[in-house]
Amino acid sequence: MVATALPLREDLSVDYDAYAEHVRWLIDNGCDGVVPNGSLGEYQTLTAEERARVVTTAVEAAGDGARVMPGVAAYGSAESRRWAEQAAEAGAGSVLLLPPNAYRADATAVRAHYAEVAKAGVPIVAYNNPIDTKVDLVPSLLAQLHAEGSIVAVKEFSGDVRRAYELAELAPGLDLLIGADDVLLELALAGAVGWIAGYPNALPQATAALYRAAVAKDLDTALPLYKSLHSLLRWDSKTEFVQAIKLSMDIAGRVGGPVRAPRVPLTGDIETAVRAATEKALADGLR
Repeated sequence: MVATALPLREDLSVDYDAYAEHVRWLIDNGCDGVVPNGSLGEYQTLTAEERARVVTTAVEAAGDGARVMPGVAAYGSAESRRWAEQAAEAGAGSVLLLPPNAYRADATAVRAHYAEVAKAGVPIVAYNNPIDTKVDLVPSLLAQLHAEGSIVAVKEFSGDVRRAYELAELAPGLDLLIGADDVLLELALAGAVGWIAGYPNALPQATAALYRAAVAKDLDTALPLYKSLHSLLRWDSKTEFVQAIKLSMDIAGRVGGPVRAPRVPLTGDIETAVRAATEKALADGLR
């Protein structure tokens, strides 16, 4: 499932036609579906009208709502529930939900948050990103959320691959989804059953092949691909991930385009590094 970047025109308006084409292209090139309105999709900078239209555009372009998992993060639980309801009405099959991200919420608040959004009646994938939210969905808390019926899966972005084994012990029915591109192989070998991915936006065929080899534990195929791609994949875990992935898309011939403030275009050593890693991957025949 690709956490989709959102094509913006030079005036920073959303190019919905380019976005629809991008969704179709990703699916045609080996990806199973899309995750619109995540951080990579710059949802924090969208108006309510833009955010809703991104979801309907994704569902229509994908041709099957089961292929679409909109992000529904918001400062308030009631607002997240409304976005979950909007996603369900648009035909999306599931949603991706951060914990409360306006403050460092405790476990009681986290449980209440997920229970409230679950009232929308659409399956929820929890998004554990303690780096950005400062709220850590540790395995014991995730097991509790799953037992309470609030979540069906977790996108694990902590970077601590050891958690996969504890999660499997505490909540064997909870699906583990790889949340950071640069720990794909480690979490796949630990039992992950999905990947919410960034870099397929630029190189869908190669990254889809890597994922499928990894979950099949075909190391003869996966390990060389992983080593070849890792200098790119690690940008998914850096602060500049939106700009990096959009730049890689531009270099690969896709529509990446500009970003909205407060993000700014890459410059200097960072731009040089992303450009070099992307050009090397393309020169190696990865697409």
